[in-house]
Amino acid sequence: MEKAIIGKKVGMSQIFDADGKVIPVTVIEAGPCVVVQKKTAEKDGYEAVQLGYEDVPERKLTKPEKGHLDKAGVSPKKHLKEFKLNKAAEMNVGDVVKADAFAEGDHVDVTGISKGHGYAGVVKRHGNRTLKATHGTGPVARHQGSLGSGTDPSRIMKGTKGAGHMGVEQVTIMNLDVVKVDPELNMIVVRGAVPGPKGGLVTIRSTAKTIIVKKGDAGISANPQKASARVNPQKASARR
Repeated sequence: MEKAIIGKKVGMSQIFDADGKVIPVTVIEAGPCVVVQKKTAEKDGYEAVQLGYEDVPERKLTKPEKGHLDKAGVSPKKHLKEFKLNKAAEMNVGDVVKADAFAEGDHVDVTGISKGHGYAGVVKRHGNRTLKATHGTGPVARHQGSLGSGTDPSRIMKGTKGAGHMGVEQVTIMNLDVVKVDPELNMIVVRGAVPGPKGGLVTIRSTAKTIIVKKGDAGISANPQKASARVNPQKASARR
């Protein structure tokens, strides 16, 4: 079953698994979220639910926003997000989605807004090489340089890498696994890093990737032509 929830990035940490190996993790304060609106195939042409997250004073809402939430009978919410889920028809307006909707071992996609880096040059923004820093370069070591011929086409092609605003873009990190869930603290801990600064808004949903379950170790082949069947007696791993 597809699941989704809205939350905030708390920060990064590390935990140790049963074998004593360190796991870099990101802590996310997820939910509770309320179903504000339900889209149906008969009325809207598709099935989806709109979730509301984080209470906010009523005075901070516009009249259309307040009317939308009053129609659902939901308290004022700061963030609204829509999710297309395969089980959306089973959810109803007013239902509460909490962190325990996810479980340890689930694979999720986390979406957030990346950190802003202001106006950046091509070296920082796109990884362009710099000019040599020895002789004859002048004060232009990090400049972009020529962008093409003059007469034809007499313009810069669309998509050319250049200096500009860096960051503040929607980024999705796919197929992260859930390491820990704490319903009391509304906490979901995922392996690895997620986009955005501390306190940034993120959405978590079941991954769109196809999860391939491992069927155990490959073992040693009986075919002598395969490398896995060749055992070098000089190697320590071959000595019993």
